[in-house]
Amino acid sequence: MAKNTICVWYDKDAEAAARFYAATFPESTVGAVIRAPGDYPDGKQGDVLVVEFTVAGIPCIGLNGGPAFKHNEAFSFQIATDDQEETDRYWNAIVGNGGQESECGWCKDKWGVSWQITPRVLSEALSAGGGQAKRAFDAMMTMRKIDIATIEAARRG
Repeated sequence: MAKNTICVWYDKDAEAAARFYAATFPESTVGAVIRAPGDYPDGKQGDVLVVEFTVAGIPCIGLNGGPAFKHNEAFSFQIATDDQEETDRYWNAIVGNGGQESECGWCKDKWGVSWQITPRVLSEALSAGGGQAKRAFDAMMTMRKIDIATIEAARRG
């Protein structure tokens, strides 16, 4: 286990989520699946408690902690994409697998975890500042999934 790991709370589907992420994103794997050694108030011996996984090179732990806490946009994974095909692939995998669209490149997976599918060209435009940043920002504000051609056109003016 890494010294610093992101812990993501799930109701009961940490293993399914980890396996979906591993199948969807490069540099993503499922590691140890830790099961309860005995019965406990909300579960039984053998139930999955913790799943170690990596998402795009970032070490994580999925904790099956029950329904007490829900995901919200205060935490998200941001995936930088190189082209529209990659943007579409990740967006469609998340949204098309029981997730939902949101604004400005954000979406949620079926477990409620927020994702930002962010083309590098958008980040570059915003970092450039000035008029091109403003035009790219204004274009982004009208989108759900980011359309790279529209961002590039806005950037050029």
